[in-house]
Amino acid sequence: MSTAVTFDIIVVDSLASSYLPSTPAMGAAAAELAADRKLAKYNVLAQSYHFVHVAFETLGPINSSGHVFIAELGRCLARTTGDKRETSYLYQRFSITIQRFNAVVFYGSFKQQDLDES
Repeated sequence: MSTAVTFDIIVVDSLASSYLPSTPAMGAAAAELAADRKLAKYNVLAQSYHFVHVAFETLGPINSSGHVFIAELGRCLARTTGDKRETSYLYQRFSITIQRFNAVVFYGSFKQQDLDES
């Protein structure tokens, strides 16, 4: 009997004060911490589903289980479509989405007065 896969994607700010103590020491530390928090929060789901936590940092890193999941999803898509670049396409789509989000957040950090002057 197969288990349904459920996944949760979160994007965390690598420079948030709550992550700064650990991010200089290890790459993807904020992503790993965020994924661990999700695991604790949704551990009930893990009893019925294969629950995957995908955590991206705003500056790029992804947690290890997220990398494994995206790579496997890319391989499945490649088998279906016949295009061996599917995994690369997935990473590109995620990257563009995060860049767009970062631009919206950056734009939102300006005061209305700053925007009127430009």
